[in-house]
Amino acid sequence: MKKLFIAIALLALVCACTKKQETSTEKVIGKPEIQVQDGRFTPEVMWALGKMTDKAVSPDGKQIAYIVTYYDMEQNKGNAEIYLMTNEGKNVARLTTTAANEFNLVWDDDETLLFCRDNDIISMTVKNGKEKIIATHERGFEGFKLAPDGKSVVFITTKPVVRPNHLDKLYVGLDKTTGRINEDLMYRHWDCWVDEYPQIFLAEFGEKIDVEHAVCLIDSTFECPMRPWGGVEQYNYSPDSKKIAYTCRKKTGYDYAHSTNSDIFLYDIEKKTTTNLSEGIMGYDQNPVFSHDGKKIAWESMERDGYESDLIRLMVMDLTTGERTNMSENFDYYFTGISWSDDDKEILGVVYYRGTDQVFACNLTTKEFRQVTGGCHDIHSFELVNGKLYCDQVSMQYPSEIYVYEANAVKGEGKKISAINDDVLSQVRMGKVEEHWIKTVDGKDMLTWLIYPYNYDSTKTYPALLYCEGGPQSEVGQFWSTRWNFMVMSGAEYFIIAPNRRGTVGFGQAWTEEISGDYGGLCMQDYMRAADFFADSVKQIDKERLGACGASFGGYSVYWLAGHNHDVKGYNEGRRFKAFLAHNGMFNFEQQYLETEEMWFDNWDIGGPYWDWNNPQVKKSYANSPHLFVDKWNTPICVIHSEFDFRIVASEGMAAYNAAQMRHIPSRYLYFPDETHWVLKPQNSLLWHRNFIDWFNTNLK
Repeated sequence: MKKLFIAIALLALVCACTKKQETSTEKVIGKPEIQVQDGRFTPEVMWALGKMTDKAVSPDGKQIAYIVTYYDMEQNKGNAEIYLMTNEGKNVARLTTTAANEFNLVWDDDETLLFCRDNDIISMTVKNGKEKIIATHERGFEGFKLAPDGKSVVFITTKPVVRPNHLDKLYVGLDKTTGRINEDLMYRHWDCWVDEYPQIFLAEFGEKIDVEHAVCLIDSTFECPMRPWGGVEQYNYSPDSKKIAYTCRKKTGYDYAHSTNSDIFLYDIEKKTTTNLSEGIMGYDQNPVFSHDGKKIAWESMERDGYESDLIRLMVMDLTTGERTNMSENFDYYFTGISWSDDDKEILGVVYYRGTDQVFACNLTTKEFRQVTGGCHDIHSFELVNGKLYCDQVSMQYPSEIYVYEANAVKGEGKKISAINDDVLSQVRMGKVEEHWIKTVDGKDMLTWLIYPYNYDSTKTYPALLYCEGGPQSEVGQFWSTRWNFMVMSGAEYFIIAPNRRGTVGFGQAWTEEISGDYGGLCMQDYMRAADFFADSVKQIDKERLGACGASFGGYSVYWLAGHNHDVKGYNEGRRFKAFLAHNGMFNFEQQYLETEEMWFDNWDIGGPYWDWNNPQVKKSYANSPHLFVDKWNTPICVIHSEFDFRIVASEGMAAYNAAQMRHIPSRYLYFPDETHWVLKPQNSLLWHRNFIDWFNTNLK
């Protein structure tokens, strides 16, 4: 996600086995050329990097296809292309050169690669780059999976929402109206209006995929996969290709908006019957994977309805007896991205573990968990082929690259085999990252990352930024982001203090759950404790030049801290922080409760509607709404919000900014009419980062 102030050139990538193709007259975006000045990692340098979005290892394990997106600031968009290399990272070749975006890589055999482009599914012979279209759908494909026997495909496409007759008649003759009439909840979700919903379709595959006669596997108007995060990982074929297990929350409207109760369903292709495998489990059940012998199935399971951050357990069912086993009874960490070992004796998955994301293996007999990968990084996903793990790995200091680990290792060391951004990153001086465990106000240990300025000089002092994590039940791990990028902040010559405060995951479920119903409690004390600890213990941090920033729950945190930034001992004027920046944060809880779309979230974390004053949790939660403390604001604040954020709507940010203006607090408002909960468009992102740096430079330097 790229490039103003960057000289862009289309590189003639060496690719002896590539056939070039153009699908339109649009300019094909290639890899930019860039010279980094003084080793500083800037937003412009960040957007010059390629972003790996998909990878697939060939069945024989000898080749890896992967997708890299490069961006053009002038065009304000990116372009994804397919690359190929050996399993050792050699003989890199570019397989596609189109203005369209390729995605969803699937190997048909060791020489044939399938993928999506525009409204088509393409088959390519990788030796010569020869392509043929094997499927077309007028609504396009969101992804697909190939049956193990190669004779069928299950693909994702969408169906339009149809108005009920009693409303449709009101639109007669009004083909230009933009009005929307709704009579139920969940009419918009995260970043889009619910005008369509995804479903999965089974189609035969011979020379082509028989889209015309495809069979929809979902009854009624239920989503599969589930919005907004779900993809092809939410369903899988059995090894004999006779059954399909899929994830579905069979609810709509009001019920959907209040419940996280999804289930795993098993569809028998021959009998055309469907069985609910997770019936009685009331939380999220998703992402089913069959064992290689087809006798068992595993999935990710949460216990409680309405709690989207419940512990993700590893659930295994014996398909012969119907017995379900919770493999995570004695394991207090999220287990995701399931893959069975070749002998079906272990299940491997990605675990959020004490500030990093690692691969663990669960022994099916003993229920014991073994940490497979080691190191300071986050592993997003992996493929297990011939005893090796091919991982999509990042850290605070580098974006996605492919690393290889031995599947039987214990805290093994990975080997980097891709080199997508080595040429640019070799010119950069990244800020040092340190792991610190500090004591909280109640005596607990809290992992906090300290990131140094890129040009750190121990004889100088620097301003520092407290990073407030969103979620709130998420992790401050070794992530790489084009919004909250610690190396961009480091390149702007700041220390960054990034605590895993109460509510973050990866430190046991009790730590995670301490935040629910207590947004203004210990989690805020954790933030203030972290800021004070480093301001007092690191002499190179100028404690009178501290700022705080964050998005979503992190934005709420900034608003809350702004109302409690007075009479602080040990700081000039009693102010711990001298500047704030809040992105898409919750400001007025009463307003937020009735404006958001996933009602289960506020019902669980806040306690319910504000009119339920007999509920002690409700009283406590709403009493910590930041808008109630505006009278105490005394510090410059920058507010950022986006129109298409339906999770925390734009009026929250506008209200916060207006409050600052009414109080004559130095303030700035950055508004994006075309962004969501994130900032994804290249030029918008570049403006976001320039504003971020300028705001803190103005107030802290």
